[in-house]
Amino acid sequence: MRSRFRCAALVLPLAFSLAACGAAEEDGPVESAGAESPEATQSSEQAEATPAAPESPEDFLDLAEKAMAEEGAWTFSVQGQEGLTLQGHKSAATYRATVRRGMEPEALHSQGVSTSSKGTTKHEEIYVVDGTAHLKEGSAPWKAAPTSDPEMQNKVEDAVAAIEEFREYAQAAGDEMTLTKRDGTIELRVGSDKQKLTAVRDRAWVKKAQREFDPTAEQLRDAGIPVNDAQLTLSGLKEVLVLDSKTYRIKSHRFEFGFLVPYAGGRDIAYEQDVRQENQGTFDGKIELPAGVR
Repeated sequence: MRSRFRCAALVLPLAFSLAACGAAEEDGPVESAGAESPEATQSSEQAEATPAAPESPEDFLDLAEKAMAEEGAWTFSVQGQEGLTLQGHKSAATYRATVRRGMEPEALHSQGVSTSSKGTTKHEEIYVVDGTAHLKEGSAPWKAAPTSDPEMQNKVEDAVAAIEEFREYAQAAGDEMTLTKRDGTIELRVGSDKQKLTAVRDRAWVKKAQREFDPTAEQLRDAGIPVNDAQLTLSGLKEVLVLDSKTYRIKSHRFEFGFLVPYAGGRDIAYEQDVRQENQGTFDGKIELPAGVR
């Protein structure tokens, strides 16, 4: 979009120059009628050198990508929670982690701990290097899988990757993505109110929520509770990427959603998940796989 304005700035002076040449041929020599003053030339150069102000979501995402790439690595804090509720009884877990995200080459290291509503804790560590995710949960051995593996996608919390996800959302969503400027921030948002899953399942952010819910859905099926996608209700969803309005660096990312699963007697099992990431600044260290992890 911005390139059109730059092209127009080049075409118009060319048209004026041709018109001036034609006038000179018809009327004979004239005194530098087409010449620009030094002040006009300087003003024109400044106009061409000044980039167009960002307007669309894609404009701001491009600036965010550039701003984040200016540093070698970043630190993010992660807080998450998920739960199942049936007849007022809730089974829940919380998650806290620190994520280091390298930019060039791209790499990630996450250390976190999950705590169940009964107080049971489990430590988790993740490395992402060269397109492979390495996961260690509790005392279990390390296991590796491509970053495209659904389990690894659910485990890895990467706020920087949200830039590309939101770019895909913007290209596919059109007016469904909102852009809000307030309190020194740029907020990009997608989401959905309560409605049947079948009505919105083609949205990329809903597919992401469904992927996150799949392991829980499988657990419910194993417990004898039928989970049919055609009967699921999305109770709500919002995904928000917040940028600093001056630097365009990522400030935070949030993904929150819920599903309602029909159950006996017209009751629903409610599933909820809410994950928030906050930028804690730059990281000066190096992200490498520890010895013995391959």
